[in-house]
Amino acid sequence: LGSSGTVLGRCIGHLSNPGSFSFIVNGLKGPVLAPLSGDADLSCQLSPPQNAQHMEICWFQNHYTHPVHLYKDGKTYAIGGGKVTLRIFNVSVDDDGQYHCIFKDGDFYEEDITEVKVTTISPAIQITVHLPNTKEMIAECHSGGWFPQPQMEWKDSKGEIIPPTSKSHSQCGDKLFNLKITPLLRDGSHRNVTCCLQNPVTDQEERTNTVLAGVLCKLPNKYTCVGVYAHEINVRIRC
Repeated sequence: LGSSGTVLGRCIGHLSNPGSFSFIVNGLKGPVLAPLSGDADLSCQLSPPQNAQHMEICWFQNHYTHPVHLYKDGKTYAIGGGKVTLRIFNVSVDDDGQYHCIFKDGDFYEEDITEVKVTTISPAIQITVHLPNTKEMIAECHSGGWFPQPQMEWKDSKGEIIPPTSKSHSQCGDKLFNLKITPLLRDGSHRNVTCCLQNPVTDQEERTNTVLAGVLCKLPNKYTCVGVYAHEINVRIRC
């Protein structure tokens, strides 16, 4: 904002003492889905429509102590009709959350809250298969670069969920989620398995299929197969 202490004080100094009704603020309905690294537009409009050039309009993210932008003295496109738009460029994970649009006319104010949901998926799924002994097969599924945290599970050829023996996730500096899930496959009970990840906001899904040998055999050393980054992988273990 620049000189945020003075500007912010003018904007919210009377927010605890609203005056008599003179307008309401309408914003976008429902959450705004913002693709990672893309742009997102948030707008709010006075109702009834009226000139807002004499008003102060503030945008805050999540809380009043986190100002995003302020319009003052009519220096805003379309503010004459009581409509303002906030554009978020190059969306990052930090842009996820609630945005408050506040119109202030003297001691009277009204606000609208818009929720922004940042979202991204990753087609990069890696499957690693280990044979620690002759009766067990361990398949690990790894994927990174998701937001928010996706639903992750293994499914068999019938589409039924295979319970995991372990499941973990982490976030790096970019706050994107990295995940790993491991089921324990015994005695060739599952030949065709699929690792599935689904974004809970958009329902977009990525999956990787792996075809395993039907019979485990005795190997002199641990046998490891590593999948590649792809939408569909066939990994066969031959005796």
